[in-house]
Amino acid sequence: MPLASAARDAGYSVHVATGPGAACEKIIQLGFVYHCLPISRSGTKLWEELYSLWALLRLFHRLKPDLLHLVTIKPVLYGGLIARLTGVPAVVAAISGLGSIFVTRGGSTHWLRYGVELLYRLAFGHPQLRVIFQNPDDQAILIGLGAVREDQSTLIRGSGVFLANYPVKPEPSGKPVVTFASRLLIEKGVLEFVEAIRILIERGIQSSFWLVGEPDPGNPSSISQSAIEHWRQEGLIEPMGYRTDISDVFAHSNLVVLPSYYGEGFPKVLIEAAATGRAVITTDQPGCRDAIEPNVTGLLVPIRDATALADAIARLLDDSNLRQAMGAAGRKLAEKEYGVEKVVEAHLKIYQELMESCVSR
Repeated sequence: MPLASAARDAGYSVHVATGPGAACEKIIQLGFVYHCLPISRSGTKLWEELYSLWALLRLFHRLKPDLLHLVTIKPVLYGGLIARLTGVPAVVAAISGLGSIFVTRGGSTHWLRYGVELLYRLAFGHPQLRVIFQNPDDQAILIGLGAVREDQSTLIRGSGVFLANYPVKPEPSGKPVVTFASRLLIEKGVLEFVEAIRILIERGIQSSFWLVGEPDPGNPSSISQSAIEHWRQEGLIEPMGYRTDISDVFAHSNLVVLPSYYGEGFPKVLIEAAATGRAVITTDQPGCRDAIEPNVTGLLVPIRDATALADAIARLLDDSNLRQAMGAAGRKLAEKEYGVEKVVEAHLKIYQELMESCVSR
């Protein structure tokens, strides 16, 4: 929304097209022309996907956009294909992570990944294309696959935050709070977080462990509500559900963890934690490691290693001076790199360059 608003202020006529969801009404209230698309995040039924492509084809034919900005995997792939068919003059594709398909190995995943790689090559065949990556690993993978040229790619670290909405507050006193905040998917490291809690409890470490997020029934990797309730009854976690006041959640936390091995782009939760002045623990995984300064704003642990995660949590819970120093360094990093104004400016520059290039052709 900050980018859409800035583009409108710069003189663009901005249309927003998404699948149905709770935020659609807000988009309309903010004054944008809204189009509801029959597109799902995780649907795999062939006829439904063909219908999504048909809907995009009709929309692009009707609107005849000068510039198309595609965000997240399925819109990037489908939108890129239809943009080529309908002759959209310029396309921006935002790669906010490559997803679990580039992480999982074995079985049918090999063939699915091959198909996705082919779709990227087809979707990125547009002559006036700019692909925005959030981390250099994703950039190197798609360049290495021949899906995109280096001169077509740009690195922008994350989607930014309004720093004023993330005030730095002193850590809460009393029993420390360790917070996990993310979509509750297996690949986000939920199981490792719970196992690390068990290890810490066995060591006699006293802390509250908050699980912020909700199950995603449409995703086969989702943690079930029954599992969350079981962990609550065991006394391992305090389930907080889905929260929109994440800055307040972090203000009441001492430490934020994200032990993800998902195909992250640049996890916003790590930016938000840094902005609120909280130390973080995350994995040595593309996207995650790029969002922190290791041993300065937080700690890195190996993926799928609950013991290493427990050790890192114990270290920062035991050393409040180190933890708070990392939190302060995180805020400085956020002020330097993650302000939303800087991110918006970089995007608008890309829009302008593409538009000027189209005019000169």
